[in-house]
Amino acid sequence: MAEEDLGQEHIEAAYDGDPGREWQRLERHRTEFAVTLRAMADHLPTPPARVLDVGGGPGRYSVELARRGYEVTLFDLSAACLEMARARAAEVGVSLAGIERGTATDLGRFPDAAFDAVLLMGPLYHLLEARTRRQALAEAARVLRPGGVLLAAFITRYAVLRWFARNDPLWPAENRQEIESVLESGILPPRGEPGSEFVAWLAHPAEVGPLVEGAGLELRTVLGVEGVVSMIETGVNGLEGDAWETWVDLNHRLAADPSIHGCVEHLLAVALKAS
Repeated sequence: MAEEDLGQEHIEAAYDGDPGREWQRLERHRTEFAVTLRAMADHLPTPPARVLDVGGGPGRYSVELARRGYEVTLFDLSAACLEMARARAAEVGVSLAGIERGTATDLGRFPDAAFDAVLLMGPLYHLLEARTRRQALAEAARVLRPGGVLLAAFITRYAVLRWFARNDPLWPAENRQEIESVLESGILPPRGEPGSEFVAWLAHPAEVGPLVEGAGLELRTVLGVEGVVSMIETGVNGLEGDAWETWVDLNHRLAADPSIHGCVEHLLAVALKAS
């Protein structure tokens, strides 16, 4: 059995306490969701490929991929999120191949090479210790078939500064030591009671490739999934029709440009397991 990461209790409490948070977040941040779905269409094998969605929370991507014909197994730490995923799938009339509870660092119930694709859309930025991040990637690589695809999400190091600039600009001046610690380590540590604070590891863009390749995977691309509208997206996300699709096209096209990767909120790494 895998050792527990020091932030696991806080993460489980946070998502159990508000299982709809991630579903609602992707409703508000439409650009991130739309560009990520474009990336999935670009890189995932065609349906009905077998997909393991590790840390998929309430199933926002699982349900959409199942709707598109994929055979999706959702695997998450939060029992409340998994219950919500069942309800959301039923609402739109799709079936998930499996809905199972566990940790990203221990996929032992799944055999080697069982899946055509693995999604790690949340676990890596909630694993605070380097050893557990490596373990999660090693487990994902193990259950991938040769030639299979990994999509792994990261929150970026400087997203925290951009968040404070928009929402609480006095905080850095009042908490200089904490800001310096985050910038050096990338860790937003547990502070209050479990579930009361956002706990995360924030990746510098230069850390993403070595981490993924350290699991024996071939990095194909890294995408900044908010494109150029990260944290200035409100007007864009209110658009519809051709105006909306134009912005999705632009941000999808610009997502691979490394010049934006330090100023987006989320990076998406796409990697292959050697055939």
